[in-house]
Amino acid sequence: MSYRIEEAAYMQHAQAVQSASRSTAEYRALDAAHHIHPFSDMGSLNRSGSRVIVKAQGVYLWDSEGNRIIDGMAGLWCVNVGYGRKELADAAYRQMQELPYYNTFFKTTHPPVIELSALLAELTPEPFKHFFYCNSGSEGNDTVLRIVYQYWTAQQKHTKKFVVSRKNGYHGSTIAGGTLGGMGYMHEQMPSKVGNIVHIDQPYFFGEAQDKQTPEEFALARAQQLEAKILEIGADKVAAFIGEPFQGAGGVIFPASTYWPEIQRICRKYDILLVADEVIGGFGRTGEWFAHQHFGFEPDLITLAKGLTSGYVPMGAVGLHDRVAKVIIESGDFNHGLTYSGHPVAAAVALANLRLLRDEKIVERVKTDIGPYFQKKLRDTFAHHPIVGEIAGVGLVAGLQLAQDPAARRRFANGGDVGTICRDFCFNGNLIMRATGDRMLLSPPLVVSKIEIDEIVSKAKAAIDSTARQLGAA
Repeated sequence: MSYRIEEAAYMQHAQAVQSASRSTAEYRALDAAHHIHPFSDMGSLNRSGSRVIVKAQGVYLWDSEGNRIIDGMAGLWCVNVGYGRKELADAAYRQMQELPYYNTFFKTTHPPVIELSALLAELTPEPFKHFFYCNSGSEGNDTVLRIVYQYWTAQQKHTKKFVVSRKNGYHGSTIAGGTLGGMGYMHEQMPSKVGNIVHIDQPYFFGEAQDKQTPEEFALARAQQLEAKILEIGADKVAAFIGEPFQGAGGVIFPASTYWPEIQRICRKYDILLVADEVIGGFGRTGEWFAHQHFGFEPDLITLAKGLTSGYVPMGAVGLHDRVAKVIIESGDFNHGLTYSGHPVAAAVALANLRLLRDEKIVERVKTDIGPYFQKKLRDTFAHHPIVGEIAGVGLVAGLQLAQDPAARRRFANGGDVGTICRDFCFNGNLIMRATGDRMLLSPPLVVSKIEIDEIVSKAKAAIDSTARQLGAA
């Protein structure tokens, strides 16, 4: 079905049910009266009113006023197979009829979680054969901390308690995840933080490199901060290093090729676990099944979520390398778990989703076809733009750096305001493109077509052109 027909069908449906549904104004009033949104200034939002999304299909969303919006962010980096996949709805329906819930405590399991674990063992790199389940990436990173501490305690290395992370990294919104992440504005709103977590600088070349450094020199120097931090604390006290292969919420920051091999070398030298937060990068975003494969390193633990179910139901997981799993399995009780660990409906949906990614060769297409097309289209379009200083990314993820002087790598003094201006132009142009400070982020569904890529990039250019004009830089 063409999107023009789909849109017409939707509008007919919307008109048919209009009398039975609330108006946009009514929805906004109820939303303002009762709903606290994540990461939002609720006073400002309630004054302007939320956009009410009522339907989605493929890479498009429709709001309550009939506007069709192209989703350049796959929801929150998660709707990898696109919206409206009946296979996932059917999997949830069948499982709800057969076994809607049971826990995996008390020596109990069920077929969906068994089948999902076996499939993940096939899709992940060879050393990962064991998985622990939770509800989100935030909970996954909380779980990582428990596994790391249990791993070292079981080996009588009780002093290994420090975990090193990065400034401007993002590892979730729980107290533990927020502490692991190095975002100051989140730390300011936490009454307490998890102890024994320290941070090193991020590998953000455009914003933080010295004038004469090459990207490779800069990335190597930033990686070597890990060794300096280990020596400062004491190698016998450091348990793990955690990082996103590329920083997602921090601005789609891709380190140069020298970064991850050096991080891995340092971790191996000092006997420290290496954790890859694959919540955003996992399940095909870079054209590899997992982003650490793109960067060429081998972690000991991987955190999974988002693309695991394509966002259709909440689910997260932690994958354990064999050498870690063996210690955990043989160490006695692992006293950690959640009511919904390995939820049968979530597992059934994840299983159906991963089969789509595998059987339709969606990940391979990102690597060899649609991903290269997307990256070339962005670079061709913005190569000489007056306020675009860098395009970072690979596959179907990209960060566009807004800058006052792109050639000199000079950012806007009020970069956050500039990003917000651009985001608002996107919003009004019916494109979902996220702003992180002065970087504009794109991460469309992996099933996006070339025509839809053209639409995304065209609308992104219109928004950035309008931003440049408002700033007097066009």
